[in-house]
Amino acid sequence: MTKNALAKTSLDFDALDEDALDQIFNEARTHSFWLDRQVDDALLEQVYDLAKMAPTSANCQPMRVVFVKSKEAKEKLKPLLDAGNVEKTMSAPVTAIIGHDLEFYEKLSVLFPHAPDARSWFAGREEVIKTTAFRNGSLQGGYFILAARTLGLDCGPMSGFNNAKVDEAFFSGTKIKSNFLVNLGYGDASKLHPRSPRPAFAEMCKIV
Repeated sequence: MTKNALAKTSLDFDALDEDALDQIFNEARTHSFWLDRQVDDALLEQVYDLAKMAPTSANCQPMRVVFVKSKEAKEKLKPLLDAGNVEKTMSAPVTAIIGHDLEFYEKLSVLFPHAPDARSWFAGREEVIKTTAFRNGSLQGGYFILAARTLGLDCGPMSGFNNAKVDEAFFSGTKIKSNFLVNLGYGDASKLHPRSPRPAFAEMCKIV
């Protein structure tokens, strides 16, 4: 049996080194200013292919992404942004619209094949659909940001746009709803402000 054929367990992985942790968490920042450097389509595909591997309930995978990259698509998005988000978004090489599909359950026969009745857990149950799609789509959006950082991209996640109009412009004819935006590219670190404080473990957590 080859190494690739062996099932991996958590015991096969060591903790990431400090450089990796800095890239993903400790030194990673939210960017609003961007270097004049394009992002290849193949890299965007890699970001998604990493993010999709992280867990969602019943492997429901509700996240849907539109990568706004062309001049025409940017002009479509521009009037739907709050004023304070226009410049940072128009100057970003790519803006990912992170959405979630309210018909995600239609794919469960493929995505969750060991539970043939999984579709019935959701079909016709509007509140369960909305809650599951939003929760897991948001979770996947977080994975998406970490995946992008892992592959060397900087991110500028944000709200501050008209969700209904974005849905109409980019998800027309579907049951997909926008959640938030992520500007992607290579940030200009010289224009970062000092990092805001983060709360200590003892303030926010307890072990019981």
